[in-house]
Amino acid sequence: MFKHEKELFHPVEIERVNPQYAALLHEQLGGANGELKAAMQYMSQSFRIKDKEIKDLFLDIAAEELGHMEMIATTISLLNGHDVDAGKVPAGEIQTHVILGLNPGLINASGYSWTGDYVSVTGDLCADLLSNIASEQRAKVVYEYLYRQIEDKKVRETIDFLLNREEAHNAMFREAFNKIQDSGSNRDFGTTKAAKMYFSMSSPSPKDTPLDEIKGKKVEFK
Repeated sequence: MFKHEKELFHPVEIERVNPQYAALLHEQLGGANGELKAAMQYMSQSFRIKDKEIKDLFLDIAAEELGHMEMIATTISLLNGHDVDAGKVPAGEIQTHVILGLNPGLINASGYSWTGDYVSVTGDLCADLLSNIASEQRAKVVYEYLYRQIEDKKVRETIDFLLNREEAHNAMFREAFNKIQDSGSNRDFGTTKAAKMYFSMSSPSPKDTPLDEIKGKKVEFK
């Protein structure tokens, strides 16, 4: 059950209208590494989790991601201003100025619609946690790119807050993975000697080893 708190998870402001940057910011609203993707992925993964503490973690982070989505959408709306003018967005997403009346859309920076194909669910907790760790890291990278492309201090404050929350979620998922890493697919497979072997396929490698000594060489990790 969800309820709407009539305030943003964190306040957002802008210094000036910037429709072109609003188009870029759509990447974190309806893009492959955006907030909607994260919310739907963690919520979908939670349905079969038996560990109550980890299930709550997934749902709590999913709910927070919806709050982040609201922050991004509000920022986009502020950046778009009050005048429909596609000429102010010379490249990328222009749908908000053509068919949405400046309303933020569930689209990425190029105008492609959000899709459930972005969501990764395997039913294996180890695999899903690793996927979530990677998702948070990718989202952090996108926010870093966005941060560098805007001088608006207020928008930067919002991005900085969201970027740090991605890092927090990353740490939470890593901690959860450490608790269950010997279960599921990590327990069922990858436990033979072959799982700890590295085959050197580079030549020469290492540089100080003659080529005829390393061809087909098997290196076993201790």
